[in-house]
Amino acid sequence: MKITIICVGKIKEKFYTEAVKEYSKRLSRYCSLNIIEVADEKTKEQASETEITLVKKKEGERILKALHEDGYVIALAINGTQSDSIGLAEKIEKLGLSGISHVYFIIGGSLGLSDEVLSRADEQLSFSKMTFPHQLMRVILLEQIYRSCRIIHHEPYHK
Repeated sequence: MKITIICVGKIKEKFYTEAVKEYSKRLSRYCSLNIIEVADEKTKEQASETEITLVKKKEGERILKALHEDGYVIALAINGTQSDSIGLAEKIEKLGLSGISHVYFIIGGSLGLSDEVLSRADEQLSFSKMTFPHQLMRVILLEQIYRSCRIIHHEPYHK
């Protein structure tokens, strides 16, 4: 299976970069992983709703350009459906068994995802009602994909 993570912004802290490298290496046994970073927009501290919508729209256009029609799109969104690790593994396995060979995960910037990206998604997934920095979310997502692969292959993984 091919998994592409499209995310807004770059990782700046070394400890996040190292974690992403580690999980990418671990995942190479199970799937073809691609991480695409699209540029984030600068946002004023006290941005108006109109300015926020414009920022999300610009970031969303970049995300949509990175998507291809060949896969299943899962957008990470705070209002999405929550799942446990086994549920995510079952979802990924089910997609593969149904002939879908490419899954996209989308992580928005600090303001979230545009309506256009959310509309394009086949599914919206929430990891929590809490807000996480998008850099940390990338690490959490990679860990959960890795955990899913271990579950799918009936390999032990710490619970």
